[in-house]
Parts: sequence; C-alpha cells; structure tokens
Amino acid sequence: MEDLGLLAATDRVMEEEILLLSIIDSDRRTFEKNFDLERLTEEECKLLFRFEKADIHIVFHALRIPDKVICPNGIICSGLEGLCILLRRLAYPNRLSDIGKIFGRPDSVLSFIINNMLEIIFSNHSHLLADLNRSWLSNQSLDELSHAVQMTGAPLPNCWGFIDGTVRPICRPSRNQRIVFNGHKRVHALKYQSIVLPNGIIANMFGPIEGRRHDAGLLRESCLYDQLERHMTTPAGDAYVLYGDPAYPLSTFIITPYHGRVISAQQALFNKKMSAVRTCVEWAFGKILSLFSFLDYKKNQKLYLQPVGKYFLVGSILTNCHTCLYGSETGMYFGLEPPTLQEYLAG
Repeated sequence: MEDLGLLAATDRVMEEEILLLSIIDSDRRTFEKNFDLERLTEEECKLLFRFEKADIHIVFHALRIPDKVICPNGIICSGLEGLCILLRRLAYPNRLSDIGKIFGRPDSVLSFIINNMLEIIFSNHSHLLADLNRSWLSNQSLDELSHAVQMTGAPLPNCWGFIDGTVRPICRPSRNQRIVFNGHKRVHALKYQSIVLPNGIIANMFGPIEGRRHDAGLLRESCLYDQLERHMTTPAGDAYVLYGDPAYPLSTFIITPYHGRVISAQQALFNKKMSAVRTCVEWAFGKILSLFSFLDYKKNQKLYLQPVGKYFLVGSILTNCHTCLYGSETGMYFGLEPPTLQEYLAG
C-alpha cells in the first residue's frame, strides 16, 4: 500500500510539472515584469496559487495587503503580485528560478518580496493563531461546535476542539543540532502546538519551538491554559473542554484518554470513540501540507537562512482562508460550516 501511495504521489508531481511547463510555454505566453493575473485560466490559478482567480482578489483585500508593496531594499511590486508570488512559493517546492519564469523577476528580488509578504501577513494576522478571544469563538459558537462533536457519537460533553502537537522536519542546521533533534521521529525538526475546531479552522498555533521538546512543554510555554480559564466557561459555570492525547496533563479544560494497565470496558469505549473524532487534528495538519507542499520539503526548511517558523504560521493562516472559502474534510465530517473569510479575519 505504501508503494502504491508513493507511485500516486509521484504521478501527481509529474502531472503538476508537465502542466506548469505547458502554462509557461503554451501559445508562447509571456509572463513579464508586469504580471497580469487575468491572463491565467481558472485551472492555472488553482494549480499555481491554490485559489480560484476571483478568490485571489478577495483574499488580497481581506488580508489588508497594500496595493503597493515596498521592500526594505527599495524593491517595489503590486500587493496582488506579491501575494501571488508568496502563494506560488508555498504551493510547491519550487526553486526561485522556476518562479522567476512566471513573474519575470530575478531570484534575489523574489526572495525579498516573499520575505516582505510573509512579514505583512504575519504582522497583520498572527493574533488569529494566538488569541482565543475571537468573535467566532463566542459561547453560541462553542455550543454549536460541542454539539457537532456529540452528534458523531463522542461521549465527551462540551468538547469544542482538539489539541495536538506536530513535528515539522527541517534541514539539518549548521549549529545547535542537538537542540532541534527529535529523538522520537529521528529528525531535526521544529514543533508546533495546534487547536483544531470541528469546522476545520485552526484556532490556535503555538510555535515554533525546539524539536526535542515534549508536547507538555509546549503547553506550558504557550500559556494556553490561562486563556482557556478566561474564555472557555459556559454561562452555567461549566468548562468547555479540549480533547488531547495522553501527552497532555489531565485538567479542567483539557481532557485526555483513560490510561493505565487496567481500564474498564466503558473507559476503553470512551477512548475508542474520542480517538475516532480526534483524528481531525491530523486532517488539518495534512491540509496545510497538501495545499502548501513547500512546507513539507525539509531540504527547503533551512534554519538560520530562512524564516522557517514564519513560513509555517503564515501557511496556517492561508489554509484557514482556504477553509473559509471552500470548506474542509473536517467540516464535512462534523457537518459544520466555517466562518466566512471576512468573519475569520475580522476576529
């Protein structure tokens, strides 16, 4: 089965490369300095940028990207072109020279534009991954999320989301290798902690932190529990809870599976049912990497040379934007619609 999956993935990569070449070469199309999104077809936009053509304009305005972007070294480009350059960078593990064929810009210029766009989006919207005091996490919304989880047969009441950590491999760094080496996965990596909602939205993403750290350490460093105490209480005084794996400590606001050498049949059934719904966390991580496969290519994740952590966090924000526009596998499973793009970004 793994061989079949590898062959399928290889076929998809080959199809994407062939289609990209046809985009560049068909009808002797010229992608010169004055990049024109309107020249591209819908199919080409979804392939190159992961969004439909009209929706790229919507995302551009919703993210509050300025019409003219001026990089620190004086390079100027339109905000729409800058967004498209960033999306193309994230969508596939391209070399900058490959992106240059589309936008007609040299590698060094593309690098400055990409880093500047990362900074704009991160500065404007990183709070969406850090602060749980959001309008789309009101008590009414939390009730709807909890009800959707219970409707799947999950026995845990008031469960509004799922918490988990992820290990993202990076290229072996030139120094401090032991600090980022994850012994469990046997890779050099950075770690992130995430909360995923049943509607598919990534409500919280803490990191990056050294790959050697434990999930419980991420929870402590993130100060997430303080936010849960402030914002996750029902009008009746009960707690809205998260469900996590055994790596997390059991508490009022975070529930974990029963564990021990001997557990009852009822406790085992609880673990089984909750484990089935908790897999949506992995679907969310999978969507980030499926949309923006640059983030899944560790040879391009070079600590000290690139803003590796910022890449993943901005990729998470853009994935949430994609979920708001097109939905997600998680939302379909729980039968929930995500907030609109405007509601999500307005907070």
